[in-house]
Amino acid sequence: MILRLNLVQPCGFNGEHMKRIYLDHASSMPVDPRVFKFAKPYLTKEYGNPSSLYSPGLEAKQAIEESRKKIAEFINAENEKSIIFTSGATESNNLAIRGTALRNLNDGKEVAASAIEHISVLNPMKELQKNGFTFKTIPVDSTGTVDLEKLENLLTKNTTVTSIMYANNEIGTIEPIKEIRKIVHGKGRYLHVDATAAAGFLPIDVQDEGIDLMTLSSNDLYGPRGAGALYVKPGVKIQSIMPGGGQERGLRSGTENVFAIAGMGEAARIAKKEMKEESARLRKIRDKLINGIKKIDEAYLTGHPIQRLPHHASFRFSHIEGESILLNMDMYNIQVATGSACSHKTLEPSHVLLAIGLKHEEAHGSVVLTLGRSNSIEQVPFIVEALRDTVQRLRALSPLVKER
Repeated sequence: MILRLNLVQPCGFNGEHMKRIYLDHASSMPVDPRVFKFAKPYLTKEYGNPSSLYSPGLEAKQAIEESRKKIAEFINAENEKSIIFTSGATESNNLAIRGTALRNLNDGKEVAASAIEHISVLNPMKELQKNGFTFKTIPVDSTGTVDLEKLENLLTKNTTVTSIMYANNEIGTIEPIKEIRKIVHGKGRYLHVDATAAAGFLPIDVQDEGIDLMTLSSNDLYGPRGAGALYVKPGVKIQSIMPGGGQERGLRSGTENVFAIAGMGEAARIAKKEMKEESARLRKIRDKLINGIKKIDEAYLTGHPIQRLPHHASFRFSHIEGESILLNMDMYNIQVATGSACSHKTLEPSHVLLAIGLKHEEAHGSVVLTLGRSNSIEQVPFIVEALRDTVQRLRALSPLVKER
C-alpha cells in the first residue's frame, strides 16, 4: 500500500513569513553555541583517550573531571565522585534500576515505579520482573501526581528501588519529591529520580531533597547528544550492568565521549547560572500559550494546572488524532509533539495519558508544546492561530465529528 500525503499551503498564511517555531524541546534541544564552542576542541585537537597516561590523554581526563565537578555543583551533590557519566538518560535509568536492584538482592526483590514513568524506567523493571522480581506500579491522579497514600501502601522493606520522575515529559506535572522521599525511605530503600525533563528548568538539590540516585541528560540541557549522567549518593550500593574496561569507577565501561561530556558540563554550568531568569521568561510565554489554546473548542489541558514545568504546555483535542495535528502544524513550520517521542514506534496511545484516566480515543488526540531559548512571547498569537486553524480543518474532515 502506498500512502500519499498531499500537503497544501494553509490558507491565510504567507510562506515568506513562516520562520521555524520549534516547540519540541522535551524531545531534543539544539546545542547551545556557547557549549559547542567550549567543547569543539575535544572533537578536533584534544583527541586523547582519557585512560592513556601521556599528555593528550591526561588533558582529556582533566576535561572529564572538570565536567564532573560542574554537574555535581549543578545538583548540589556531595562531591564530584558521585557523578557517573553514561551515554544518555536511557542508560542512566537502566544503570540506576538494574544496577541497584541486582546489587541489593539480599535486601529484597521488589521494585516500584509510578505509572507515568518513561519507558526506559518501566522496561528495565519489567525485565527484572521476568527474572523473579516483583514489580509494583504506583497510580497517579488525573493531574499525573503520584498518589502518596497508595505509594505508602505498596512499598515494603523488600522494595529496593522506587523510581519517581521529578517532572513528567508528556504532561509537565511536577512531583512532590520531598514527600515521596519520606515515604520511600520510611517503607523501602532507595529512591531513584529521573530528572531529565526538569533539570535546567527547576532548581534541584539532591541533598536537600534526599535523592539516592538521579538521571540527567546532556541534550536536555542544550548539550551534545551522546552523554548523560547518573548521580549515586555516597553509600548507595550499585553494580555495573555492562562489564568492560572499568571506566567510571567500574560502573560504566567504555571509552568516554569526551566532547559530549565536556559539553554537558558546560551546559549545566550555563543552565545553573541562567535558570531563574530563563524559567521566569518561559513561564510567561507558557501561560499566554495555555490561555490562548484553551479558547479553542474542546481543547483540554493535560497535567497539573499549576505544579507544572515552566516551559511545558500539553493538551488533548477531541475527535482528531495527535499525529495529524503534528503533521499539519509542520506545514506552518511549527514543530510540536504528540505523546512521548520514544513511543511513536507503536500505534498504542500514551501510557501516561491512560494512567491519568483518559480513554483511548481521548489519549490519541494529544499535543505537547515545550518551549526553549529560541521561543518568544511574540510567537504565541501565530502558534495559537495555526493550531486553531489546524484543529478546525481536521475536525471538518473527521468521521468522528460527523458521527456525533
